[in-house]
Formats: sequence, C-alpha cells, structure tokens
Amino acid sequence: MHSLRTARSRALLFGGAALAVVALLAGCTQGAEEADVVDQGTTSEENAEEGDTVTIGFSGPAADHGWLGAINSGALAAAESFPDVDLQVAEGTNDVTAQIAAVETFINDGVDAIVLLPSDGAALTEVAIKAMEAGIPVVNVDREFSSPFAARTTVLGDNYGMGVSAGTYICEQLDGNTDAVVAEIAGIDSLPLTQDRSQGFADALEDCGLEVGPRVAADFTVQGGESAASQLLSANPQIDAIWNHDDDQGIGVLAAIDSAGRDEFFMIGGAGSRNAMEAIEADDTVLKATVIYPSTQAADGIALARLIAQGKTAGDLITPSVPNRVVLDAPVVTKDNVSEFIDLAFES
Repeated sequence: MHSLRTARSRALLFGGAALAVVALLAGCTQGAEEADVVDQGTTSEENAEEGDTVTIGFSGPAADHGWLGAINSGALAAAESFPDVDLQVAEGTNDVTAQIAAVETFINDGVDAIVLLPSDGAALTEVAIKAMEAGIPVVNVDREFSSPFAARTTVLGDNYGMGVSAGTYICEQLDGNTDAVVAEIAGIDSLPLTQDRSQGFADALEDCGLEVGPRVAADFTVQGGESAASQLLSANPQIDAIWNHDDDQGIGVLAAIDSAGRDEFFMIGGAGSRNAMEAIEADDTVLKATVIYPSTQAADGIALARLIAQGKTAGDLITPSVPNRVVLDAPVVTKDNVSEFIDLAFES
C-alpha cells in the first residue's frame, strides 16, 4: 500500500517536469511575434450558440435511490437547457439485457451520440463498442466500461478521492489520537466504486497513523444502512468516528444510531444529499460532514456529448478537443461551507 506522501511526492515531481516543459516551449516561441502558438478550437461563446440539432440517447439504471433519481433528472434538465438537443431516454433498468437492448435501439435509430450510465460497466462494454464502431460517440458515466474502445469520453466521480477526503477529515478531527476507533459503513462491496472508496479511506488514515477498525457493508438503501449500522453498533461499544459511504443509506444509519442512543462519535457521510446537508447545517446529530459524489455527472455527459456530436471543443481549454476522461472533485461539506453546496444536493 503506497502512502499519500509517496503519491504527493510523485505529483510534485510530475508537476515540476510539466513546468519545465512549459518553460521550454515558452522559450522556443519567443521572437515569433505574430505566430499563432495554439488553435483553441471553439470558444465558450461559440459553444453556447445554437448549432445543428443533435439526437442523444440516454440510458441509466432504475432510479431506486435518491442519487440515481438526481442523475436522471439532471440529464433531462441539461438536455432541456440546449435548444439544439433532442434527448431520447430509455426506461431506467437494472436488467443488463434490457439496457443492452436499449443501446441497440439507439444504434439502429442512428442517434448522434449516446450517454450511458451502465447498470454493469463490464456487461455493457460490448454493446458500447458496437455503438462506437457504428460511428456513434459514447459518453460513459459513473461506472466504467472494461475496454478503452467503448467510449469517446468518460465522466466519473472520484471514488478513491472520496475515501481520501473522508479519511483526511477524520484525521483532522481526531488530531493525533492514534488510538481512536475508526469505523466504516461501506456500500456494496462487490462494486469497484466501493473498493476504490475503501482503499482511499484506508490510505488517508494510514497517512496520519490511523487504520480502519470495525467495518460493515450495506447496499445504498435506507433499510440496508439501518441493518448494517445496528450490527456495527452492537458489536462495538466504543467508536470515535464513522465514515458512511452513502447518504441515502445514511438515513437508516442515523436511525440505528438514534435507536441505540449512541453519540460518543462523529460521522461523515458520502454523496451529498439534501437531508444530510440540512442535518449538518442544523448541527444536531452525530453527522458533521459529507463528501460530495456529484449527481451532475450525467448532465455533464449530455453537455459533452453535444459538443462532440457538433464537432466542438471544450472552450475553456487550450487543447482543441473534448477530454477523453473527466474526473470530478470530491470536496468535504461541513457546517462552515454547506451553503456553497446545498443547492446542488439531491433528495434522498
């Protein structure tokens, strides 16, 4: 397991090398008084202008909890904000076969782009490759395909970064208490996103001399959260801090904590639901913070699919293209900054 200090050192070395390259390039261009150094592609103003209408197919899992509901509504809202986007929406499903059929329908209909949040990234990879080979750019959202040839662009939340953010917050709050008992309530353990979150959490705790103590896994539902938290609390009479991966299941976690009458610890959540932020703002429960996992990913996917289908570029970048991988930030929301985030929160 690599420590965060090693990762930071490598980042600094890379950053230094990058600065050196920039300096060299700058030196090479001095004296070329009228030369255009870069072609910036389309500007932000040009991107905002109405272009040729493009048809985008969107498919995601069933909205069986608040975060996925916000993903779907965000995609719809993004499409409605562009007068030149015709959004074709497949019915949300957790059935892999049904979602494959939906993508095949998009291919047969000849849509201009597809935005796909797969119920299972590996299982949807083959049909996504089929779309790409048919000349239809695919924007992969949240759950990655198992091949780099399955998507033109991938938009992700930072699962590993969520764990790092949660662990760093707990380290700061415990302030050198290396004997503290730190518990973890994960999501679905079989998912790579849960594994990434847990790895980031463990790495961040290790960096300040802590380790993950008691750990249970739930399933991103209220019922699962309550059951897992009850199990955790009954088995551990003393806990100093808890990270709960998901604010939807956090409703059940808080119910179990209240039922057990426990308040000797503090908790940090994950994802960024409105009810979690309201509890943080009120400061009347053990929940003191949450880590954002953006529910705007599909909305970003729609915006990028539009640019790609219209042959435009990311206007605020110098490189004239749309990035093939976008990883969004995982900031910590506390009572001090909750007002900056609550308007983007989703309803559990």
